[in-house]
Parts: sequence; C-alpha cells; structure tokens
Amino acid sequence: MDKNLFRYIWRNTRRQQIWILFIVLLSMPTYFMSFDLPKQIVNGPIQGQGFETPGATATFFKIDFDVPSWISSSGSLVLFEGIQLNRLQMLMALSGLFLALVIINGLFKFYINTYKGRLGERMLRRIRYELVDRVLRFPPGQFKRVKAPEVATMIKDEVEPLGGFIGDAFVQPALLGGQAITALVFIIVQNFWLGMLAAATVAVQGFIIPKLRRRLIQLGRERQLTARELAGRVGEIVDGIAAIHTNDTSNYERADIGSRLGRIFKIRYDIYQWKFFVKFLNNFIAQVTPFLFYAIGGYLALQGRMDVGQLVAVIAAYKDLPSPIKDLIDWDQQRVDVQVKYTQVVEQFTVSDLIEPTLQELSKDPLPQLSGNLAVNNLSAVDESGAKLVDKATLTLAPGERLAIAGAAGGGGDTLAEAVVGLVRPENGRITLEGTDIAELPEAITGRRLAYVSSDAHLMQGSFGDNLIYGLKHAPLVPAHYEGADAKHREWEISEGRAAGNPTFDIRDDWIDYASAGVSNAEELKAAMQRVLDIAGLLQDVVDLGLRTTIDPASYPAIAEGIERARKALRAELESEGIADFVISFDPSTYNPEATVAENLIFGAVQEGLSKADKEATDSYIRSVIEKFGLQDRLYRMGYEIARTVVDLFRDLPPDHPFFEQLTFMPAEDIPRFEGLIQRYKDKPSAEVAPQDRDRIIALSFAYVEPRHRFGLLDDELRKRIVEARPEFRSGLPSTLQSKIAFYDPKEFNRASNLLNNVLFGRIAYERADSADRILAIVRTVLEEQGLGGEVFQIGLNFNVGSAGKRLTVAQRQKLHLARALLKRPDFMIFNRPLSALDLKAQERTIERVLASFDGNGYRPGIMWVVGHASLARFFDRVVVFDGPTPAETGSYDELMGRKGLLTALST
Repeated sequence: MDKNLFRYIWRNTRRQQIWILFIVLLSMPTYFMSFDLPKQIVNGPIQGQGFETPGATATFFKIDFDVPSWISSSGSLVLFEGIQLNRLQMLMALSGLFLALVIINGLFKFYINTYKGRLGERMLRRIRYELVDRVLRFPPGQFKRVKAPEVATMIKDEVEPLGGFIGDAFVQPALLGGQAITALVFIIVQNFWLGMLAAATVAVQGFIIPKLRRRLIQLGRERQLTARELAGRVGEIVDGIAAIHTNDTSNYERADIGSRLGRIFKIRYDIYQWKFFVKFLNNFIAQVTPFLFYAIGGYLALQGRMDVGQLVAVIAAYKDLPSPIKDLIDWDQQRVDVQVKYTQVVEQFTVSDLIEPTLQELSKDPLPQLSGNLAVNNLSAVDESGAKLVDKATLTLAPGERLAIAGAAGGGGDTLAEAVVGLVRPENGRITLEGTDIAELPEAITGRRLAYVSSDAHLMQGSFGDNLIYGLKHAPLVPAHYEGADAKHREWEISEGRAAGNPTFDIRDDWIDYASAGVSNAEELKAAMQRVLDIAGLLQDVVDLGLRTTIDPASYPAIAEGIERARKALRAELESEGIADFVISFDPSTYNPEATVAENLIFGAVQEGLSKADKEATDSYIRSVIEKFGLQDRLYRMGYEIARTVVDLFRDLPPDHPFFEQLTFMPAEDIPRFEGLIQRYKDKPSAEVAPQDRDRIIALSFAYVEPRHRFGLLDDELRKRIVEARPEFRSGLPSTLQSKIAFYDPKEFNRASNLLNNVLFGRIAYERADSADRILAIVRTVLEEQGLGGEVFQIGLNFNVGSAGKRLTVAQRQKLHLARALLKRPDFMIFNRPLSALDLKAQERTIERVLASFDGNGYRPGIMWVVGHASLARFFDRVVVFDGPTPAETGSYDELMGRKGLLTALST
C-alpha cells in the first residue's frame, strides 16, 4: 500500500477523479449566472431600468458573442435574437430563469455529491479489503504481537473517516475553490474595493484558521491512539475474565480502565475547547465582512457611486463566499488528519515476510493424492527471546505410517507439529512434502492435503455444522442460481466489487468440496458427518444439542407432524420398561409436581427473548390473575419463606460457590437485597408491603418445584386453586400476548418449549436416581425409530456455537476440531495434543476409534500424533521421544520401553 494517501487515491480512482473534475468545471458557468441574475432583476424590472417609457420592452435571452471583425463586420455573432418582453413579463421570465438556475445548480450538486460519496465508499471498501487481505497474509509470529480488538478497531473504525475524505480529495478543493473564486471575481467586477476587502478576509481566514487547527489534529491523533489502546485492553479483560475472577483483580482492572477513560476524557475535553474557540474566531472574521459591506457599500450607494442592484448582488454573492472558504479550511484540516490516520494504519499493517499472494490463489481443480514422504531435516526454531523451541529434529513420515511423538508439554514435539503445518517458521533446516519445501507450497495443497488438530480449538461464530465442514470450503464449486431482480443485483455486486478491487467470489455459491470428503452430494455428506462425529465421541452431544433447542415448527414440518406420534411411542416405551412414573405428563386438570408454580398456572411456556415491554405486560397479566383468584397472599408467603430459607443457607457462601449453580430462585448478588427485604417486612401481611417489593417476593414462588427444593411450601389446597385459575388465564389472555405464550396441547407442537420437552410433554421426576440420563437415552431411541433422528441431528448441527465456540465445552470444541480433520480426509494428519481436556481413558478410546476408522477401507493417511501421555504411544507404529527441544529416542514402543530410557520414565 502507498504511504501517501493522495497517491493511493489517484492510482486507484484516476479516471473517476478526472470525470468529476470535468463536471465541476461544467457547473461553474451556471453558478456564476446565479450571482448576476439577482442584479438584473433588481435593476431591470423592479427599479425600471430599461423600462422608462410606458409600453417599453426589453430583449430577453439574446445569445451573442464578441468575435473578430474578419468573422463578422459588426464585431459580434448573434445566435439567437431573443424575445421582446414588457416589464412584468421580464420580471416573471428572469424569476423563472433564476428558479431554473437554482434547480440546475442543485442537480449539479446532487450528482457531484452522490458520485463522490459512491467513490469514497468504494475506496473505503477497497482499503478495508486490502487490510483484511494483509491480515490473512501475516506471518504466524505476527499474531503474537498484535491484539485482535486493536486490529478490528483499525479496520472498522479508524479507516472510516477515509471514506468520507476520499471522494472529496480532489473534487472538494476544485468545487469549493471554483465556487469561492467565482463569487470573489463577481464581487470584484461589481466593485473593486469591496472585492479586495472580501479577498483580504479570505486570506486572513486561510492563514490563521489552519494554523490554529494543527493543535486539533494532534489531539485527534492522541484520541485515536488512546481509543485503540482502550479497545485492546477491553479485549484483554474479556479474554482473561477467568484470571481476573480467580485472582481478585477486578478492582485493579476497574482502576486501569478508569485511568484510561480519564485520559481520553481530558483529550476530548481539550478538543471541544479548542474546536469551539477556532469556530468562534472563524465565524467572527466571516461576520465582520458583511458589516463592512453594509457600511461602505451603503455609503457608496448613498453617494451614487454604486447602484442598489450591485450592492444587493455583492451581499448575495458574499453570503455564498464564507461557506466554501470554511469548507476549504475544513477540507485542509481533514486532509492532514486522514493522512495521519492513513499513515498510522499502513504502518501497523506493513509487516515483513508477508505470505506471498500466489500461495493463497484460488484453486478449483481437484488435487491428486500425495504419494511422497513428509520429511523434516535438521529443523531448529527459536522464540522471540532466542530460546530454542526445537533443535536439530530430523524425521520422515511415510504415507499411511503412524508416528507418535512423546515428551513434556511445551517441548520440541509441540513446536515440531506447528512447524510442519507452517505455524512456526524454522530458523534452520527444512520441511519438505514430496521433496518440495513446505514454505513454497500453495495453501491449496497444505490446507487440503494436510490436517492439523491442536488443543487450542478455536471455532468460528456460526452453527455447529458450519464449523464441522469449514475444512471443505476451499473454492466456489457450484454457482448460486439467480433470477429476475436477484440476478440484476448480483451483476451490480460483481461490478461494484471489481471497481473496489474486491474478488468476485460469491459467498452464496456452494463452496463445499464433496469429493474431498469422499462423498458426492449433501445426503452422503450428512452421513459422513455422523460417522466422524461418532469417531470423535461427539455424535450423542450433537443430538442432545438438538433436543435442547427451541425450534420453529414451520422450519421442521416433519418434527411438527410427528410429535404426537413420538409422544405416544415414548409413553408406550416407558410403560413397557415399567418406568412410566419417571415422566410426569401434563394434564389440564391436575397439578404437575415436577413443574414450576408459574408453569402450572400458565399451563404453557413463555417464549424466550421477550422484549422488556412484552415481559412487563406478561408479568402484569399474571399478577392480575393471581389477585383475581386470591392467590396473592399465599404466593407472597411462599416467596417470603423461600427468600428466608435461601438467605439462611447461602448468605455466608462466596458468590462463586458451585451451590449457586443449582439455585434457581436468585443469583448470588441478590441475596443481600432479599436479606434486607426479609428484615424490613418480617411478620407483615402482603397488603402492607410496597407493591414493587411484593412483586419481587412473589416472583420467587414462580420457580418453586416441591420435589426439587423440598421446602414443604405447597399443599393440596394451593395446588387446586392454581389449577382452577388455568382456564381464566387462557381465556382472558390479551391479544397482544397471544403470540408470546404457547399453551400445552397433547396433539400440538409447543413452539416455546425445546424439542426434548415437546417429546416428553411433561417433566422428569427428580427423585428417581439417574432418571434424566435414562429418559434421554430412551427419547433418542424413540425418535430414531419414528424416523425423526435425522431431523434432530440436523437441528443439533444448526446449533450456534457462539463467539469462538464458547457455548460448547472445551472437550466438545476439541472433539469438533478432531471430527473436522477426519471429515476432509487429508493425506497427512498432524495431531498436537488434540484431546488435552479429556482424561487418559477417554483419550485412549478416542485414539483407538480414530486409528480403527482407517483400517480396511482403502484410506490410510500418514499420522503424526503428539500424545498427551507417553503410554498412548503404544498405539502407533513408531515413536520419537523429545527431551526438551531435542529428539532423544526413536523406535517402536516395545523397543523403547525395553531400553528403560526416557519413554519409560515419561510413562510412569
């Protein structure tokens, strides 16, 4: 990228800049005419100049040019003789012409502003794309020196002002300068001395104001840097929140953020003071000139040395002069400001050893299977302090061979695995694939024919399924189909993308490389996904995610249609196994002891994600039903007893105690508040309690489940009255809340409940040992038998994993990474302690399943596995043992164990 912003703009928008400059020049004649026309209107038809006699007429719209005598003896060339008009007609004609000029000038401005706005946004798009492109080409070590939030802030926010300036870079000074010069020349033509006075004012403004604004630019630069640092610091807090809580440093972090915000406040306050001082001075200088015009020009008019029309025209012209001058000064300040910002951004993204663009070129061609060795020859690598990470490592991995690397965590084996896939650059030595240095191979080969799985399992925001097939999205293979308006919009997207230097790839195309996964269509891919998830030990988790997801029945008609059938099959299965009482079904006429008080009252479920207004309306309606059926006092006493019991049991526990994970009534931070309410309203009836506090206490009773909490607060009378209130609750529900609450119906799918609760149509009994796990297993079986297993699996695949996959456990993220590598069927697989979150037995079972999956099916990749425990090396053909950064032993597992050397020591 060019370090000079203007050179960068001119290189990429030269044609467009020349065109818009031409339009600006084209607009100047009509702009000048709009200044002269008011004088003609005032002096002519209004004051009567040229209409001194009754019935006098004047020529309107005569078009002639002064030419040399050899062209015309009269010295002028007449193109149009004009029209003779009387005084009133001339007034209307000139006024109409003035209106036409206003419209023409307005259209010129509209076109110029729209064109330069489009030009600026197109260039902003180009800059952002180029910056992201450079991020994708950063060498691996660069990411250890930059903070993700700072990079995101620079790309999103810091280049934003460039978009507004780029369209103005050449056009604005030409347009504003042209307007200012036109107005100034017009004033000089009317009166030389008034023109000189206006020119002197412009010169003072042009000299003093930019000088004063330099300080603003410096303050703006400081604000930009401090804001960027704040973004990086906030990102660190989010990423390191666990360390903050476990070290009691939250107040230290508050102090740090407060200090940074104080610094930013000081800078911004200085900016406001300086900015408005400069604005005051600029406005003062601009307003002094009209005073002089009125005083001096008025005097000249009174003396008869200047007519009134000229004075009006001069004043009207000057009213259009300060605005372009002010905008020019603003443009100059913006020029310096954006140049500084652009330079800072370019410096941050100027990195040596960028990955060559040719190594990341798009390739749609299928790649042949590799038949050569993966070889590491005398490899050494160091960290930024110069400490050895791996030292003089040499090994060869043949296709189909299974190699284990053992050693201490963080040793040479870990770095070797990273170096093989290009995440660490060697200091000495080479890594070759089929004899070619891996650093020279395009990512189309290394990214498809190699797979890398580590314990640092980072996932992209999106669905579980998208993350699973992420390794298959190399190139757009099947174009998306567009028709009508969509096709035209796509053509516009391509045109604008090319103009902005962006690729024309379509994210809506089918990017999935089915052949790489060994399948030919989406259905076969789904079966392959199930297979690799089963190998990784994650298939059941995906199904469970699907069962615990709330879905729109319209999106899954098979589920909605088969839910009644599934409920009956589940009930029959439970009865056949003699565990029908493990699930308490919903019955409109009875109280379900395993459901909450609120759920029993509503006999339905409230939709998740209600707006604040909808939640308040729902709570208000629930309170009205409670009052109508005389339940307010009973539920208040229940809520009061719950609050008193919870406070007694938990007030002395720290907020992060695991018991609070099981507490459904209130979060830990609310305990002091309820402790105060208990003391304040001790022995007082609900009628004497403040309404807001009463509602807060009653709300505690809504989450109460007798078999789970066992406070003994529910009796048969209260259960009966709650059930009696159900019909009134449903019939009186306001129309505005009809879509917010879904009532239970044994024949209908409940849109506000998750899939598991829909199948159960009831609640699992808490007092039954292991009832939840057993019922869940039966539900899976029933859904599979009913032909709904595929739908549930798809729902699980659609589960959003959250930012960086944080809605999944660490173990689930690591298993997903493993399944992703298995799905793309590479020729060499590099595993770098991929299952560190699992216990040793679980790691053993997973390794056995992974290795067994390659037996007898014609596909056997070369495997390099950095094992989490030395005993796991027994599953592999050959073992390399690292002593720190240096390879110490190599051979078969039995051979090395027989030597009683380092592997034996690591295995104990």
